[in-house]
Amino acid sequence: MSPFAPDLWLVDGPAVTGAAGFRFPTRMAVVRLPDGGGLWVWSPVALTPEVRAAIDALGPVRHLVAPNALHHMFLAEWAAFWPDAVVHAAPGLTEAVARTTLHRTLGDAPDPAWAGTLDQVIVRGNRIATEVVFFHAASATILVTDLVQQIPQDWYRGWRSVVARLDLMTAPVPSVPRKFRLATTDRAAAREGVRRILDWPAERLVIAHGAPLEAGARDALDRAFGWLMR
Repeated sequence: MSPFAPDLWLVDGPAVTGAAGFRFPTRMAVVRLPDGGGLWVWSPVALTPEVRAAIDALGPVRHLVAPNALHHMFLAEWAAFWPDAVVHAAPGLTEAVARTTLHRTLGDAPDPAWAGTLDQVIVRGNRIATEVVFFHAASATILVTDLVQQIPQDWYRGWRSVVARLDLMTAPVPSVPRKFRLATTDRAAAREGVRRILDWPAERLVIAHGAPLEAGARDALDRAFGWLMR
């Protein structure tokens, strides 16, 4: 666990394997809510003893967040270890897939438990996944899971390296993968969500599959979503 901004920490988890044997780096964010609100955990990674110890040193876990229907792999083990935590899921994720109880569905307005600390917006119109993007106001940090990626260019080998390069998964700058672009069948709905994201006064950017940016978040997102907003 490493501090990224005041009351915001990042944890890099082990790689996970997806479709066609593609392995993905994982990253989770932890926000300490004010006034004893406990910890807000975004896109939980594998719950190792080291991660449990680091989390317990910060405070009680009150909220577990699955920001899209693809980021649920470790949700059940976190919910089992912290049974008092409220589990929040993006539209499209089911309890059968998550293998745990989902208490609330994320919307365009922040939950009262974190309103004023975190803002959020749903990016709709994509056939792969409906993603909820968050903004941590105090640190001017945007949190994105799959819509924007920048996996290291040497991460894959062989034909997967070629596919990842053509898909823009391993582009030299944070980019929306081509498969997500092609899966955006309702561009008007997607633009509405992205417009709100670009209105946030962002400085930092945290992506689940790529290195975080400590500056230049707004410019990076302008470039990443240029294909959609033109």
